[in-house]
Amino acid sequence: MELSTAAGDAYSQPFWDGLARRQLLAPRCRACGHVQFPMGPCCSACLGEDMAWEALSGKGAVWAYAIYHHAFNPALAARVPYNVAVVVLDEGPQVITNIVGIDSADIANGMRVTAVYEPDETGVTLLRFEPETGT
Repeated sequence: MELSTAAGDAYSQPFWDGLARRQLLAPRCRACGHVQFPMGPCCSACLGEDMAWEALSGKGAVWAYAIYHHAFNPALAARVPYNVAVVVLDEGPQVITNIVGIDSADIANGMRVTAVYEPDETGVTLLRFEPETGT
């Protein structure tokens, strides 16, 4: 069984296009400066509609995580145990992701991480994070 991947829509297609180019993009509100993630028709901070897509640093910190020892979706059975984490990007938004390149038992809240771009089984590039090195 294969996991289904999110399809881009009018609000998120630039995000998916950026990941395919190994770049993390998000819209910033021109009125208040808020970085909007997830994407939508207006700024969640001020309801402004003048948004501009920009490249983000791809750096952040683990805010929370869980390690799954049971596959709630049969497509994930081969990956057990796997982690799901909330990463707070340096620009402010929180993203739900996986931490890779480290044993899940070694993940810690506050751990500095950096974006990595990994294609899934269908060729769609997904945003994941790995521990920062050399900082």
